[in-house]
Amino acid sequence: MTVPVLSTDIDEQKHVNNTVYLRWVQDVATAHWKSLASVEAQAAIGWVVLRHEIDYRSPASLGDEIVLRTWVGQASRLKFERFTEIHRKSGRSDAESSGGDIDPPKDGFSVANMQLLAEGRTLWVPIDVRTGKPTRVSAELRAQFST
Repeated sequence: MTVPVLSTDIDEQKHVNNTVYLRWVQDVATAHWKSLASVEAQAAIGWVVLRHEIDYRSPASLGDEIVLRTWVGQASRLKFERFTEIHRKSGRSDAESSGGDIDPPKDGFSVANMQLLAEGRTLWVPIDVRTGKPTRVSAELRAQFST
């Protein structure tokens, strides 16, 4: 998923505010869920965050194009661990973009020439959309998302 850095994303330090990174984590997780889950699963299961962790490596700035990548790690019946990487696709010269360890992902999506800006780990809890209470996720659905 690719997103532009907008002027409204910039804070007083002239770089992307940390709350925007959190929004991007949420947006790519939602897009991933909607792209893989059945219509029935989407109608029955909602998601709430139990915990967010974000490690910031380098700031994003106005004009940057951001590539968001996510995948599910461990998934149990009541908790999904989701990882997110935030990369800069454009907006800086190669000299300005050096640094950071970027390993080619297992899914074939190449980020080798992009700078890693942040990494996130989120724990999500599935909820029954009718009751708002935690609900168990089937083994089949877990397998569809787990690495």
